[in-house]
Amino acid sequence: MDTSKAPAHVTRTAVIIEDESDIRSVLMEIFSAAGFIVHTFGTGLEGVEGVRHQHPDVVTLDLGLGDIDGFEVARRVRLFSDAYILILTASTQELDTLLGFEAGADDYVTKPFRPRELTYRVEALLRRPRTRSDSQIPSTAVQAEPASPEEPTTSFQTPALEALEHNGLRLSPRTRTVELSGLELSLTRSEFDLLLALLRSGRTVCTKLQLARILHGEQSGQDGYWSEADGQAVHVHVANLRRKLGDSALSPRWVETVRGVGYRLAVVQGV
Repeated sequence: MDTSKAPAHVTRTAVIIEDESDIRSVLMEIFSAAGFIVHTFGTGLEGVEGVRHQHPDVVTLDLGLGDIDGFEVARRVRLFSDAYILILTASTQELDTLLGFEAGADDYVTKPFRPRELTYRVEALLRRPRTRSDSQIPSTAVQAEPASPEEPTTSFQTPALEALEHNGLRLSPRTRTVELSGLELSLTRSEFDLLLALLRSGRTVCTKLQLARILHGEQSGQDGYWSEADGQAVHVHVANLRRKLGDSALSPRWVETVRGVGYRLAVVQGV
């Protein structure tokens, strides 16, 4: 059953899929206070249909629903919607996070959550590019930004829209496409943005915090909300990216781990 609450002068819509009524009420208040039209659903099947009819900007999704689980809801929603999906989960298991991202989620927050953290993560998602487009260039993904004093200068500078190539991999910021040996790869927004950052940084190390800022569309974390979930999200996205590239953490061709720090581009290999 759909319940909705709409404040005045609202242009954004959120769908909440949560089987616990008290949490639904809390989420409705948080999103309403942030200026969203809010629709809530107590089951996964109702939630999928709610997304189909309401065309939301953001979906919050509980994994432990009574009928179909959150992973299946995310997969079904991704068949017809590019809404941002934020998973709410009581689990801290990496596997659950990995499965959520593979199903199409964009980010996750662990329960119990703080309203400020949830609001921050939603606003960060909304700053990210929604879809790949050949004619419209999402500024948050392709616009070169000056490095902050605490961030290292990139090892090479390149025009924001120039295609980047490395060891047979070609990434085009203009079309948001990635090709490997002439075949186009299907990457999520997060995977694309992380790969773009690594290609632009070259052999300069990108810390997990810097990569988390990129995912949130931030240049500085001073005013943001940061938690261990940020580093975990980066780790899982990189693992997904490696899997799609067919890359190995032990003998990397594209993404090299700098233990205890972050990631950088692997060395150029001979033809």
